[in-house]
Amino acid sequence: MTENTKVDVVIGGRNFTVVGNESEEYIKNIAEYVDEKIKDVNGKNDKLSNSMAATLAAFNIADEFYRNYTEYTSLKEQVKEPLEKYEAMEKKLEKCRNRIEELEKQCTIYKNELSTTRKENEINSKNLKKYKQSIDFKEIELKQNQKMIKDLQDKVFENQIELVQTKKELKEALKHFDGEKDIFK
Repeated sequence: MTENTKVDVVIGGRNFTVVGNESEEYIKNIAEYVDEKIKDVNGKNDKLSNSMAATLAAFNIADEFYRNYTEYTSLKEQVKEPLEKYEAMEKKLEKCRNRIEELEKQCTIYKNELSTTRKENEINSKNLKKYKQSIDFKEIELKQNQKMIKDLQDKVFENQIELVQTKKELKEALKHFDGEKDIFK
């Protein structure tokens, strides 16, 4: 519990001891304010008694308070809707922050996947280059083999022609030999 503060003040030319749970400075400021209001009322009409001046000062302070309270109530009502909107916007902002956090996590995952894919792509590109070189080498080898096959086919064809000619010559030689055999009989 807060401790009560006792403060001696002068209001309307009279000494008072005020007890309150506010600071001494606050109590003195309030007393000075009330004293100024009483002096203000007395300054406008010096024929008033202290009691009447204090009553009019209290009335003026009450009027000031009531106007301020009415304005405060009006402002409080005016800020009610924006405050509700503010609270809704705070909730929306929190949702957006959470969504951003999720998206950042997803983005990190995608970056890692992209990095992995790039590395795999580099490996695949190197392998593709090796395979292309191998295919180029095999195509050269294939062309050489096709040329060799053609050359061999040409040789086989020439040998077949030569064989046919040799067979003809052999037949003729055999016929001629058979013909000479008959001569000896």
